[in-house]
Amino acid sequence: MKRRNFLKIFPAAGVSSFVVNGHAMRPFANSKIARIMSACEGVEDRVLVLIQLKGGNDGLNAVIPINQYDLYANLRPTIKIPDTGTEKYITLDSTLPIPKQVGIHPKMLALKQMYDQGWASIVQAAGYEDMNQSHFTGTDLWLSGGDSTPDGSALNTGWMGRSLQAMYPEVLGSPTTEHPDPLGIQLGDSSPSLGFHTETEHQNVINLSGQDAAGFYSLIQTIGGAPLVNVPNSDYGHEIEYIQGVEQSVNEYAERISEVFNAGSNSLTTYPDTSLADQLKTIARLIKGGCKTKMYLCSMGGFDTHGSQIVENNPSSGDHADLLQDMADSVKAFFDDLDQMDLADQVVGCTFSEFGRCARENGSLGSDHGTLAPMFLFGKNIQAGVQGDNVNLANLTNDNQLQGVQNDYRQVFATLLQDWLGANNYVLEQTMFQGYSKLPVVDSVALVSPDCYIGGTVSIFDPNQKARKLSVYPNPARISAEVTFQSDTTFDARLTLHSLGGTLVTGTNIQIQPGTNMYYLDVSPLPPGHYFVRLESKFNGAAEVVKLNVVR
Repeated sequence: MKRRNFLKIFPAAGVSSFVVNGHAMRPFANSKIARIMSACEGVEDRVLVLIQLKGGNDGLNAVIPINQYDLYANLRPTIKIPDTGTEKYITLDSTLPIPKQVGIHPKMLALKQMYDQGWASIVQAAGYEDMNQSHFTGTDLWLSGGDSTPDGSALNTGWMGRSLQAMYPEVLGSPTTEHPDPLGIQLGDSSPSLGFHTETEHQNVINLSGQDAAGFYSLIQTIGGAPLVNVPNSDYGHEIEYIQGVEQSVNEYAERISEVFNAGSNSLTTYPDTSLADQLKTIARLIKGGCKTKMYLCSMGGFDTHGSQIVENNPSSGDHADLLQDMADSVKAFFDDLDQMDLADQVVGCTFSEFGRCARENGSLGSDHGTLAPMFLFGKNIQAGVQGDNVNLANLTNDNQLQGVQNDYRQVFATLLQDWLGANNYVLEQTMFQGYSKLPVVDSVALVSPDCYIGGTVSIFDPNQKARKLSVYPNPARISAEVTFQSDTTFDARLTLHSLGGTLVTGTNIQIQPGTNMYYLDVSPLPPGHYFVRLESKFNGAAEVVKLNVVR
């Protein structure tokens, strides 16, 4: 059965109050929306910084399994990190259970210092089953949120782009009053990352690689030319449209990036003189300047250490040692900088690499492509610890590869999306991360309450159901919007529309019938902005809320 009804929206009777059918309406102070706009305000300021370690980080020399040191040393007689002497590994935490006892590379002292502060965590044996050992394919899988299964290897969009689009559907590649900044910013690589790619041409990310953010606006003005008026209907034409869309997005955000960079500053002047440190330093300054970007993607290369991973007869030095020190020192400087500016509460960092290295050394002072590797998490609101046990060096594949995924990498990203950024279950569904169990890596005091979740529709009537019951179309809306609710039963309910601050604009009592129930909101008298559509059961008070964007 389809029920079609019209819910008329009346214009505001005053600046701060609304009148519906002659009755004054007031904000609902105890509602879910009011909590989102008050106690949950800090969630909107949170930032996720991702650091891509390109080439395949040797996790076994970064995080050494102390309880299996003899096996480790037999597999790596030349490149092993010593357990004695001045260059021995650093014991991370002697209070951990024996299976979690790890030593970290001696050049990662900064990681140890952050861990002792309670600002760092290690996720052991991260990856996916049957890991792909190709740099290109492996990288694409981590960025797309895929794996080696047929479905998992066919994704052509990125999990970062999908999650941001689901969390902020009202941002369509152009600045808005509420979101003047790009949702994502990429640094450190001139090639656009698959991680931010979406199905649409709308670009919510810009690439600052190699750019001076202070002069970004003036630089952008010199690129491109007049857009093509008649774009051919072909693959070539689609590429042209995509490029023009990217350029338009970059131009619209360019002035804002320069503005927030110039308004910002760094309190710390002792960053390392490296590319990663420069990227993180730029991010800290943008945040200080008021940038509200949600995700940053940094990168550093050089981890493909087939040869000369170490200096001969000095395994604690060499290319890999330098990379690990760069990563640890740069991240610590970044968070020290944020802390001095009282911004450390807003940021969490996470590293990832396309794969680890083979458990057995290759005879060329290096290691070949492998499988599992640790991920590192950083931040004042990270729960310090080691997630998972040491990799089992007695259970290798026939070609000496680590096996036994303990933490699917999507668990880590899903946890950060929901527990840190506040993504609701619908966002995880759209990101294709639904069903991955979360990890206890975000400090309990910083966990986002379900009342504060951000994103599209999420069912409150039945938290276990996957199908969304309440939806609004079109969204954004100009004249009217269709509110649709699916139900299996009959019940009395109240359908209401609220301003972003929680003020009740209009409402009506309805009876929900089995099947598809449809109501129409006339939004033509409303000023442009963000509103909430709320459907509440009069029987038990359960409610669903959908964000509606009104445009002109």
